[in-house]
Amino acid sequence: MERLGFIGLGRMGRVMAGRLLAAGFPLTVHNRTRARAEALLADGAAWAETPAEVTARSDLVFTILTDDHAVETVYCGRDGLLSTDASGRLFIEMSTIRTSTILSLAGMVDQRGARLLDAPVSGTVAPAREGQLLVLVGGRTSDVDRARPALRVLGRRIIHLGGQGAGTTMKLVLNMTMACFWGALAESLAVGQQFGLNIETMLDVYLDSAVAPPALRSKTPALLGETSEVAFDVTGVRKDLLAMVATAQDAGVPAPVASAALAHFAAATAAGYGERDLAAVVEYLAEVARRTARTAFTLGEP
Repeated sequence: MERLGFIGLGRMGRVMAGRLLAAGFPLTVHNRTRARAEALLADGAAWAETPAEVTARSDLVFTILTDDHAVETVYCGRDGLLSTDASGRLFIEMSTIRTSTILSLAGMVDQRGARLLDAPVSGTVAPAREGQLLVLVGGRTSDVDRARPALRVLGRRIIHLGGQGAGTTMKLVLNMTMACFWGALAESLAVGQQFGLNIETMLDVYLDSAVAPPALRSKTPALLGETSEVAFDVTGVRKDLLAMVATAQDAGVPAPVASAALAHFAAATAAGYGERDLAAVVEYLAEVARRTARTAFTLGEP
């Protein structure tokens, strides 16, 4: 059984690393904040003081990090993953970042005698906990085959989409659609509320129509204020949208809809909603409408 390393113990990373450890893989972990690793260490994981130490102790190294800058720092910074002998290692980069960043990183990894897969996942904490993520993989077939035993622990389906960068691009495609939906939903529900429709009624109609994606039903408790559980926070969506819009620009594709969604999530983050679940963008925009509406509207009697 190959030795695994795991860097990035945020909300998703902790759950994913825990599954790999429970499956019996020897696991070395590193995170900027050690406290996030304590539960894994208590369950038998080993701690590494630096990313370079993770490379030295591992055959396969998983990384799931905040953004492009964090990825570049962990791989290429002082005591980074590539600062030591990395020959023969397989790095599995699972962050949601720009496709151009992955392609640049792949070249640097190859120069050091190692291999890279980009393998971001679709799904949030609940499916991660059950090993039901969708794993979107880009890279060489032989490397995918090598990683497959570990990836099977994490996902219900492993989709090899093509060469390096393909998995990352597919993740951006998925998340761009999702983020734009939530931006549009927030706008539309705010309009309805300004004219006196209550959110419970509007959601009931949405869910009985062809407009709603399946995920909306699972988010209804959050939209109604019945739960404060965070699956994917507002700041995370903002960060992903930055990568999406930048990648669209790299590809010469106009992205006015995604840019508008980015404006909503950036403003919600600035207004203090950043650590709340993405569904909070609906509450944020409704509050903005209440504060700025010039006219009070009352619908007619039924």
